Amino acid sequence: MTVRVPKAEVPVELRENMVRQLGAVPEPVEVLWNHPELAAANQEFTAKVSTWHAADAGLKTFAHMAVAAQVGCGWCLDVNYFFALNQNLDLAKASQVPRWRQADVFSPLERDVLEYAEAMTTTPTSVTDELSQRLLKQLGPAALVELTVFIGFANMAARCNTAHGITSQGYSDACEIPLAPRSGKMSA
Repeated sequence: MTVRVPKAEVPVELRENMVRQLGAVPEPVEVLWNHPELAAANQEFTAKVSTWHAADAGLKTFAHMAVAAQVGCGWCLDVNYFFALNQNLDLAKASQVPRWRQADVFSPLERDVLEYAEAMTTTPTSVTDELSQRLLKQLGPAALVELTVFIGFANMAARCNTAHGITSQGYSDACEIPLAPRSGKMSA
């Protein structure tokens, strides 16, 4: 698949910063830069999201990966494997997120978070009172609210990327982990 919207020229300072941080400018940034005001707002919100700490960062990474696997966003899955590496998460476990229901490596809390991410991603959403109550009990109100907004943000990113035709850029290559494809679905 090729990118459906042409890549725009990113300002030099931003380009240099992205290359320094990630080794390359992410395609979603280049595509969004066709609308500089929107791109800047997206960058600001993305940066703000990364400062939230009520919910565990590893749980949020796994949740984003579950959204990416369900929506079919190879770019999101790919970059979140890279984030898992940088967060010192269990990479063998991270590789199993796309097939978490069949894997026996996840804790009960992680399984609830992955189920919640998928339930929020289905249309219509299928979050149950029971699941919400389990997460509320385990995480507390602030972390559950943060996790919910984070998963909503992950859905926005994954759906925009797939609509724009953005696919994996090879960030997960640095992880050296075998990627587990979701049953009958895409892989990074």
